[in-house]
Amino acid sequence: MVNPPKVPLLDLKPQYQALKPELDAALARVVESQYFILGPEVACFEAGVAAYCGVHHGIGVSSGTDALIVAMMAIGIQPGDEVITTPYTFFGTVGSIVRLGAKPVLVDIEPQSFNIDVSKIEAAITPKTRVIAPVHLFGQMADMGSLMKLAKAHNLIVIEDAAQAVGAQQNGQPACSFGELGCLSFFPTKNLGGFGDGGMVVTPHEAHAHSVRQLRNHGMEPKYIHAQVGGNFRLDALQAAILNIKLPHLNTWHEQRRKNADLYLEAFSAAGLTRSLEDLENGNLRAGILLPTEMPGNYHIYNQFVIYTEQREDLMAYMQTHDVGCEIYYPLALHQQECFKNLGHQAGDFPHAERAAAMSLALPIYPDLTPEMIARVVEVIAAFFQSHAA
Repeated sequence: MVNPPKVPLLDLKPQYQALKPELDAALARVVESQYFILGPEVACFEAGVAAYCGVHHGIGVSSGTDALIVAMMAIGIQPGDEVITTPYTFFGTVGSIVRLGAKPVLVDIEPQSFNIDVSKIEAAITPKTRVIAPVHLFGQMADMGSLMKLAKAHNLIVIEDAAQAVGAQQNGQPACSFGELGCLSFFPTKNLGGFGDGGMVVTPHEAHAHSVRQLRNHGMEPKYIHAQVGGNFRLDALQAAILNIKLPHLNTWHEQRRKNADLYLEAFSAAGLTRSLEDLENGNLRAGILLPTEMPGNYHIYNQFVIYTEQREDLMAYMQTHDVGCEIYYPLALHQQECFKNLGHQAGDFPHAERAAAMSLALPIYPDLTPEMIARVVEVIAAFFQSHAA
């Protein structure tokens, strides 16, 4: 009897092996040059990503979180300013706002997309609002058409947090080309991932680009002359060299992830496990799962493939026992975190975000996942629901 395949949540080794000669040569080239901070590798990568995102300027920085911080610094966010964003995202989104002394104003999510519910933003706008910072979570864009109309009507700046969405599109327009600034992450687990931390700010505006370039290097321009107080937010040349090799493959990897998502949708449907948004709202997910929804007009790149289930903890334990990887993104909505209690929110303030935090589970979706591995994931989940039938 053949043992069933083990399925990790993520395996980056096949990608590295496929590109190993080019990656090793790129690393050796940087080491030989001894040019490790900024320089030609970074400049090349900045130009490539800016073009990929459909904007004029890319400024490499040290992480996705630092991209958010320096983008807000560049537009002059001050203590007391308000930034509207989502409570269901990685910590860095709201943490960056708080670090600058601004106030995060949270707006609940759409349950089917996990993204900020744009229809609820206007009610959160006050005279202190400066920025709307939508997050394109899990590889799918928020409703930017409606959001940009709202921002324009209220004279607000839009900063897109696309840390999980480089290459996502809406009606053919790339993420990070809607707002005044866009922020990217190249953490190793991202669709475009380096060998460590890295990020980028992209913008169509020369003035914003100039400010970010200064700020990432202690506000220095020229050397030892400081026009403003910045920080050390520079991107390493080694990371840029690696990412320069990977960028031309990104669209292929997106398509492989989308193919894997389609295989999941077909297999779960055939297994009779798919449930509807109405089932989620009515609490009818004990015998099945709600699968990810690609919203109209969106090109979803599936940085994560996230389901809803009412039996998450038991399902996780069962999958782990059967060597199938899974992960919770994120176990708490941000207003539930201890360090943000001073924002004054209570349980129930953002019910969709809280439910997502309590019921969501990410399945393997990386490009090198095989059909056999996807079938194994579905087989294990189907077996769990069969053995845990009410």
